[in-house]
Amino acid sequence: MTDASGGAVALTGGRMASEVFRRDDTVLRAASDSSEFMASLLKIFEQQNFLGAPKYLGQVDGKDILSYIDGEVPTKFQPWSDDQVRAAVRLLREMHDATRGSDLAGRFDVVCHHDPGPNNAVFQDGIPAAFIDFEQAAPGGRLEDVAYFAWTWTISSKQVMPLEDQAAQVRLIANVYGLGEAERRALVDCVLERQSRNVRFWAEFLASPETAPAAPEVLADRIAWSKREHHFVYAHREVFDRALT
Repeated sequence: MTDASGGAVALTGGRMASEVFRRDDTVLRAASDSSEFMASLLKIFEQQNFLGAPKYLGQVDGKDILSYIDGEVPTKFQPWSDDQVRAAVRLLREMHDATRGSDLAGRFDVVCHHDPGPNNAVFQDGIPAAFIDFEQAAPGGRLEDVAYFAWTWTISSKQVMPLEDQAAQVRLIANVYGLGEAERRALVDCVLERQSRNVRFWAEFLASPETAPAAPEVLADRIAWSKREHHFVYAHREVFDRALT
């Protein structure tokens, strides 16, 4: 689809972003209350030579301007190979390290992406090379992102990837990221907490449809999905805990 006002092509990907267009080598997206924080975060990445995120180029006509990262953004969650997960979790760790001790992180451990799922990753030659859509980024504990990452990249109640293989890949995530013993013991609880929070997050939009980023039936589906996944992890938490210890 083309933006009639400027000849830019609409981009898809992510679940929260709207009005996102590509024009040549730039991305234009509607400015929001988070634009200032996002701009500062992307500037930190640039200063720290973290290449796995777009650059912030400024703002014009109520739109943020970002550099365009060439590649493919998945539209669906699915099983990923160990090599793909390994590359993505390395990106996550590098992204966190770039913000550690910064003014943006403040009293928190790092600045979290808060939605580092495969739907916000750019793949190049089949390998994750960058994260996009930093609108939800905010200071937080790194386990918040690692837990959401483990859920959306690896854990699935559909079990297209068998349960034991999912658990082994969660262990891979913990190993590659470099989680300590205490963090590994807490990771499953953090996954469960994030799944519960996901239910609340989408339920609040369902209660106020005028501000919702999606139709009520889509919101209801995301709530039901989060509940199913929470039930699955809770029912099999011993398998995941055992893999992490």
